[in-house]
Amino acid sequence: MTESAHAEGSAGERADRAAAGVRADRAAAGVWSGSWVAERLGVELAGDEALPALLGLALRRNPRRAHLLVSNVLGKHVPQSPSVVYGHGVALGRRVRDLLGAEEAARAVVLGYAETATGLGHCVADGLGPAAYLHSTRRPVAGVARAGGFEESHSHATSHLLLPRDPELLAGDGPLVLVDDEFSTGNTVLNTVRALHERYPRERYVVVALVDTRSPADAGRLEEFAREIGVRVDLVTAASGTVRLPPGVLEKGQELVARHEAPPVEPPTEYSGGPSAPPARPGPSGSVARVGLRWPDGLPDGGRHGFTTAHRERLEAALPGMAARIAEALPADARRVLVLGFEELMYAPLRLAHALEETTGAEVRYSTTTRSPVLAVDDPGYAIRTRLVFPAHDDPADGPGERYAYNVAGAGFDAVVAVVDSAADTPALHAPDGLPARLAAHVPHVLLAVVPSYVPGATRAPHAPERPSMLPEPLRGPAFSSYAPDEVGWLLQDLSDVTLEAPTEEREEAIQRGGAHYAESLPVEYQPSEQYQQLFHAALDTSAARLARAVGAVTEVVLTERSPRPVLVSLARAGTPVGVLMRRWAHFRHGLDLPHYAVSIVRGRGIDANALRWLAEHHDPADVVFVDGWTGKGAITRELAAALRDFEETDGVTGFDPEIAVLADPGSCVRTYGTRDDFLIPSACLNSTVSGLISRTVLRADLVGPHDFHGAKFYRELAAADLSPAFLDAVSARFPDVTDAVDAQAKELLSADRAPTWEGWAAVERISEEYGIHDVNLVKPGVGETTRVMLRRVPWKVLARAGAGADLDHVRLLAEQRGVPVEEVDDLPYTCVGLIHPRYTRGATGADGRAVAL
Repeated sequence: MTESAHAEGSAGERADRAAAGVRADRAAAGVWSGSWVAERLGVELAGDEALPALLGLALRRNPRRAHLLVSNVLGKHVPQSPSVVYGHGVALGRRVRDLLGAEEAARAVVLGYAETATGLGHCVADGLGPAAYLHSTRRPVAGVARAGGFEESHSHATSHLLLPRDPELLAGDGPLVLVDDEFSTGNTVLNTVRALHERYPRERYVVVALVDTRSPADAGRLEEFAREIGVRVDLVTAASGTVRLPPGVLEKGQELVARHEAPPVEPPTEYSGGPSAPPARPGPSGSVARVGLRWPDGLPDGGRHGFTTAHRERLEAALPGMAARIAEALPADARRVLVLGFEELMYAPLRLAHALEETTGAEVRYSTTTRSPVLAVDDPGYAIRTRLVFPAHDDPADGPGERYAYNVAGAGFDAVVAVVDSAADTPALHAPDGLPARLAAHVPHVLLAVVPSYVPGATRAPHAPERPSMLPEPLRGPAFSSYAPDEVGWLLQDLSDVTLEAPTEEREEAIQRGGAHYAESLPVEYQPSEQYQQLFHAALDTSAARLARAVGAVTEVVLTERSPRPVLVSLARAGTPVGVLMRRWAHFRHGLDLPHYAVSIVRGRGIDANALRWLAEHHDPADVVFVDGWTGKGAITRELAAALRDFEETDGVTGFDPEIAVLADPGSCVRTYGTRDDFLIPSACLNSTVSGLISRTVLRADLVGPHDFHGAKFYRELAAADLSPAFLDAVSARFPDVTDAVDAQAKELLSADRAPTWEGWAAVERISEEYGIHDVNLVKPGVGETTRVMLRRVPWKVLARAGAGADLDHVRLLAEQRGVPVEEVDDLPYTCVGLIHPRYTRGATGADGRAVAL
């Protein structure tokens, strides 16, 4: 574990710890966690001696059943040692194996019930041996056909879907093992067997549950049903008994719930208990950080689409490394740690918790969040002592709603590791009322670990070679770049200590002779004169509102058409300031906290494939939106599309959209843009000093290995000249002024025909031939690209549209300084075009660096 600079706990945290100590003392006194309900409702739990240790009681608002049996060993509502949770499930699986015999056990398929028993079913499959596993789900997955479904009549959310990747998983004739946390009436099992037996008939079923609390009448129904369809049904449980309910218990329970529910308050309460619960605290006090698991590529996150023996073996091999990364991210003084899973995502967090428990000295506990609303009462005789409430964050099919984490607040945890899948890593998760913020109000340290959501067909092709998952977490400021750490994560490696700069003319000669690629070295950073800096500030003052409108318009188009939860991925480095501004607009206008990364793309070499792999591990590729500043002739647009096709073939990862979102699209190369006007974007006027002090990216074989990100340099020494924050703040400050204009512009864009015409590419081809260049790569259209020519290449000429005004003031100044002629052209589709000198030798410029005529 690493050291943490977190200060002493707040008063609220101390109150949590004190309350936890009191509860531990009360628990030690032998109070049953079902006594509160039993005394008030007359509910009795009779049966095996083990039942009180396995179960407590709580109340919930449910029209079918007021009481709730709360398992102490399931790891859902009550934090428990992961070895205890895992051990109970595996022990049940071994009993099933002994019941079936080795031969039948090898043919069995295990089916767990969502959401409560998804992890338990996994554990039973582990104990059973080489059995495939599938669990039902309440999350529809686009493109995955249903193989069946059934209803759970007493649940708060009833419909179960079966979505196996391979429909044949259920089509065999071996035993089907059905796993639930409790077997209370038998209705769910009857509905399941009835639905599946019609499509996939078999001779034997085994029902597994932690507890069997059926009445004698319900027990007879299952036996009768088995005889009716001519099958054998066995039952394996850890304990059995009966819940005796007095007359009128439902109405009495509902009245009790209504009486003890806390009255609504504003803002919503983060901590909900009974009358003796500590008051809610107004906001986060703990730290929240991410931890990278390096989840194995293509490994399912659970059994939603099937989990095989091969999957289990891969997970077992990866668990020690993932647990070590969590341990390294925990503070050194964390003695009591909770690993908190997410609704149906129970097994992966459980196994991570189990591995953490076995390899660290911390007291590790495990539980998961849930959709089930339960009353919280802070009494030692009640199973649900505290409740954290937060909004759903995985865009559920049944719409938004509340979600819950029970018995976490006040439990004295030093740290919580919240584990979610990437489909749930959304802006709602990171909102001020989201799960991490709620946890941070009661726990000093919160770590967020994201497991890639497995979608059949969106993972690596079977023939693809395995690659070690050794990619580091993104670089962030201030250690790398002058941007704030939350503004952008750089999927790059830091080459700041490597000398990469070469004189401009030397680079140009090597590039044009084919002896070197432009990405193998860096130009010497242009140091702007005082006059040029004045032009930059004047241009920024003039264009800030226009830039703000373009930023707002393109962001609104992205949010409407591309994804409601986009992951912005800017093409370093010109796209990075634009990505930051789009992120700021989304927060300003919609309260969204969008993830934003910067990646390298190199003409002729493609996009950084390792960066794509990192993105696919941490986010849904379908949510990724690539961002750039502007289009020229569309070369990068074509480069990205080709690179993503290649990546899909080599890695089998689908879903990345090659469409680039840009501020300005003068070349008509993309559909997603803020404007198609060719105007000055001031971030094009400078190099690193308006791009977070980051160089352009570098790709050289001796510096970038097959498993490395592309490289870049951080010019810390230029901090005094850095204008990056000033540029961003100047544009962001205009957001309130342009809101109405953005709404109108976005509405117009969304209703317009924005199909690319590629007229820019046609113009470049024409210019290349007319001026005898015969190489479109030496023709750089648009204000931004022309500026790059003047700053980084050996310019030959500038073609300017007749009558172009202040947008070209800085280009004219640079042209004057470098002796480059500016030629006005009447029919130019761009404001200007920069021509790189087609001369291959250093004689293209004189000793003073000024251009020499051909």
